[in-house]
Amino acid sequence: MARHRLDARGLVCPLPVLRARKALRALAPGDVLEVEATDPAAPKDFAAFCETTGNRLLASGEEGGVFRLEIERTA
Repeated sequence: MARHRLDARGLVCPLPVLRARKALRALAPGDVLEVEATDPAAPKDFAAFCETTGNRLLASGEEGGVFRLEIERTA
């Protein structure tokens, strides 16, 4: 398992999810993408994204206005 980062700070919906989708395509199953976003809708958007794509949302938290999400790529 490898860990990768995506800086989506300053981007608004739907750009953080679209950039994450593109990044996840390049990862192997089991790899984790760590996303940093400042869009207040990011936690809800990424939860819905993972539910519809089958990827797994491992963690979601916020600190200082920055949302940190960890997504595991599934098959």
